[in-house]
Amino acid sequence: MVEVAVAIDTPSGPPLVVGTGQSLLLIGGPCALESEELARRVAGTMQEICARLGISYVFKASFDKANRTSLDSYRGPGLQEGLATLAKIRRELQVPVVSDIHDVSQVDAAAQVLDIIQIPAFLCRQTDLLAAAARTGKPVNVKKGQFVSPWDMQNAVGKIRGVGGTKIMLVERGASFGYNNLVVDMRSLPVMRSFGCPVIFDATHSVQLPGGAGGSSGGQREFIAPLSRAAMAVGIDGIFMEIHPEPAKALCDGPNSLPLDRMEELLLQLLRVREAAGQP
Repeated sequence: MVEVAVAIDTPSGPPLVVGTGQSLLLIGGPCALESEELARRVAGTMQEICARLGISYVFKASFDKANRTSLDSYRGPGLQEGLATLAKIRRELQVPVVSDIHDVSQVDAAAQVLDIIQIPAFLCRQTDLLAAAARTGKPVNVKKGQFVSPWDMQNAVGKIRGVGGTKIMLVERGASFGYNNLVVDMRSLPVMRSFGCPVIFDATHSVQLPGGAGGSSGGQREFIAPLSRAAMAVGIDGIFMEIHPEPAKALCDGPNSLPLDRMEELLLQLLRVREAAGQP
């Protein structure tokens, strides 16, 4: 296995390191920021669970979901309000935070708050966006496009490295398989890791049914756990999950979000699989 490691700054204390020989990383939270209260509840609960289980944790929520199916779909509070909420969660809970950017104009403001800058799957080929994110010096978490082969992600890596970026993580989130459906090719995990980057498995977007509910995306939540276990057995550095206390009431991606009260049980399963596969 290729030796990989990326250091992520934290609000206080030493950097969090993801990669070979390191603790499992969980990137998790609601799809979009709905309220400060909900963000605080999810972040605080997951921070406590992960600390007990020896898992590194980064809180995730989007300030703007620019790729929603419908014009009427909830997108989030927007750049200014969303970053203010993320900054508050980061400062008061002392937890690292990540969110996605969709335009070069958002990069500077996002870099003032975020510990990781995330590139959405649909934008993984956007050269200017990748370069701008890399130039901040922050870790860049690039989601593999549903339309991109795993071996082609070395081009995204090359763009980031070409402007001096060294902290790169790649995310598998499923590939288009006909209309309104995704499938996960587990071969993509070692393929992308061979580029010298930690690999994250997005367990919840991988079970999304894009546009499958007509005016919104559907999802198959029942497959989150088995796909997560399979990815853990193959070998990954981290896992990405959208988490909500009441997915049926979530304003974004509820059908493929995992209930908050089921997270600890699943994480315990994943740690057992990880140990059996010979990882720390």
